[in-house]
Amino acid sequence: MQSGFRAGHGCTSATLKVLNDILTAIDKKHYCAAVFIDLAKAFDSVNHHILIGRLNSLGFSNDCLAWFTNYFSDRVQCVKSEGLLSGPLAVSMGVPQGSILGPTLFSVYINEVALAAGESLIHLYADDTILYTSGPSLDTVLTTLQASFNAIQLSFRGLQLLLNTSKTKCMLFNRSLPAPTRLSNITTLDGSDLEYVDNYKYLGVWLDCKLSFQTHIKHLQSKVKSRIGFLFRNKASFPHAAKHTLVKLTILPILDFGDVIYKIASNTLLNKLDAVYHSAIRFVTKAPYTTHHCDLYALVGWPSLHTRRQTHWLHVIYKTLLGKVPPYLSSLVTIASPTCSTRSSRYISLVTPKTNSFFGRLSFQFSAANDWNELQKSLKLETLISLTSFKHQLSEQLTDYCTCT
Repeated sequence: MQSGFRAGHGCTSATLKVLNDILTAIDKKHYCAAVFIDLAKAFDSVNHHILIGRLNSLGFSNDCLAWFTNYFSDRVQCVKSEGLLSGPLAVSMGVPQGSILGPTLFSVYINEVALAAGESLIHLYADDTILYTSGPSLDTVLTTLQASFNAIQLSFRGLQLLLNTSKTKCMLFNRSLPAPTRLSNITTLDGSDLEYVDNYKYLGVWLDCKLSFQTHIKHLQSKVKSRIGFLFRNKASFPHAAKHTLVKLTILPILDFGDVIYKIASNTLLNKLDAVYHSAIRFVTKAPYTTHHCDLYALVGWPSLHTRRQTHWLHVIYKTLLGKVPPYLSSLVTIASPTCSTRSSRYISLVTPKTNSFFGRLSFQFSAANDWNELQKSLKLETLISLTSFKHQLSEQLTDYCTCT
């Protein structure tokens, strides 16, 4: 459950896993509560002796341990400002930030914290940690979460990592159940109460207690509007080719990041992103405001945002089939075994898990299977092909067509 700085892992895969667990709990009409844990200066607080002990327990040779000990020793830092250089200050703790080894060493250092989660679930992304649990009784859920949080804090203390209480928050996901009038406080070991929040930015995506993604889309909309406003105010300075490149490099990455996560938002919210996307295309094409959006896509040669999101989503599903995603995601899908010999039984299909509500159908394990099986009605793959070949075939399947009335 550590997704930080690991091949095939990322913010998106980690959030998809957490979101799947929460939606599955909501589908069962369970309460789900989480603690988003923030550490103060985590990378700078690594104790070298403890880290060497961690490496030793993993089986590193004495020569390797001696090399790492030398790597950490005799480090200094200084500050340069306007040509003036401060005196050197010895660095006796922490892993070198900006280095290749730094993030990996920190992951090794913090990895065993996950063992302290007990009955709760935990996911780590370097020092970003979410601890969450669910169940039919809210009192039991909060009691379990408190016990796990206590154990996690003790584990952090053993690593000499300091909890940032003011930035550590609680959230109760209550989309399908009425919110209680009063919630039991989750407290730190020193007796401070954690604040309950309705929104929290987790790994670049704003999660809200209703999982509506309203806050996230509002932030995206504001960020893109600000950049488009700057581009329009300076449009006379940019030739056409530069406009095209600027939007691809500064606008589209904002809309693409985490789009497979927030794609479950309502169409009303997603349409707000369509509006800023169309403004970006008008900046590139000089098309008047009255130009229909379907014509805008044709002018610039880009698909709709819906198609972009769906393309990225199907890429994730296919990577899951190829085993190119973390095991915590690939374990959520199962290739179906045909029960009888028919023409369609030759095609790769996935087992669609049973759900009880709309929320269950939004989970990764359901929507991945359902959307893949729907795609297979036209794609009809009998064997797994390379990711490049799949992307090529998919681009021929997903074409924008106007459904406007």
